[in-house]
Amino acid sequence: MDVLLQPQLWASTLAMTVPLALPAIGGTFSERTGVVNIAMEGIMLIGAFFAVAFSYWTQNPWLGLLMAMIMGAVIASVFAWAAIRLSADQVVLGMAVNIFAAGLTAFLLNTIFGFNGTPTKTPSLPSITIPGLSKIPFVGTLFSNQSVLVYIMIVIVFAAHWFLFHTNMGLRMRSVGEHPLAADTAGLNVWRLRYTGVILSGILSAMGGAYLSIGMLNSFDVNMTNGRGYIALAAMIFGKWTPFGAFGASALFGFATALQIALQSSGVSSNLLQMLPYALTILALAGLVGRSTPPAADGIPYEPRR
Repeated sequence: MDVLLQPQLWASTLAMTVPLALPAIGGTFSERTGVVNIAMEGIMLIGAFFAVAFSYWTQNPWLGLLMAMIMGAVIASVFAWAAIRLSADQVVLGMAVNIFAAGLTAFLLNTIFGFNGTPTKTPSLPSITIPGLSKIPFVGTLFSNQSVLVYIMIVIVFAAHWFLFHTNMGLRMRSVGEHPLAADTAGLNVWRLRYTGVILSGILSAMGGAYLSIGMLNSFDVNMTNGRGYIALAAMIFGKWTPFGAFGASALFGFATALQIALQSSGVSSNLLQMLPYALTILALAGLVGRSTPPAADGIPYEPRR
């Protein structure tokens, strides 16, 4: 019980939430426009690799993050083209992207950096301690020496909610995910709005991957996302396709991961602790934690009226 009162546990929870919340919010944009995107795992991997590669080559982690976002947008654009323009099965397409990303990043890692892996001197994104806030008991520990992407994630959570639910563009994106024919009849470009949602999901997923490689570990390894893209998918469903809900669910999964690390020396079976995040994922995907209703046209291709 004492472990739950330790501020370090909650600071770790906040840090573990980032690589889940960013793709989960990105997935919310995609599915709110009617496109199921399970390619987030693969896009995270590609983002993680190109972030660390360009951070090393340019010696600038911000350029690494920018390149990760660009690559995320490129892969998401290809995915969107096949899913929207060609009406390909979105689930099969997402799995194909994930398999392709795993193979591509493993190949590039061995080809470019060899078996020794990425250089240890690769620059990483800075960690920030907010002056003043850091002096507040407990809360100060939460926001002490956190990666800059932690703070960017918090801004994105609020910005995504405002964009989706308080702007005309957000209303249009939600409308094409609920009733694309009505949106088309009203003069909205359904395909363009769906492309926008999927590309935003690619950019945010790649940022989640970049956080792993140049925000936490300062390196890249084969399959280093370790299923976080799928957990983010569960967090999006658990959060009922809203930015705040996706963040809250991601924080729950992040807490399970942080608790697993905190209890490693407590004598509790490590295998049991490692199972915690995945057990929550199964519960969320099985719909056992509350009823989740997706957008009405989620996953349904649409052919615009001519």
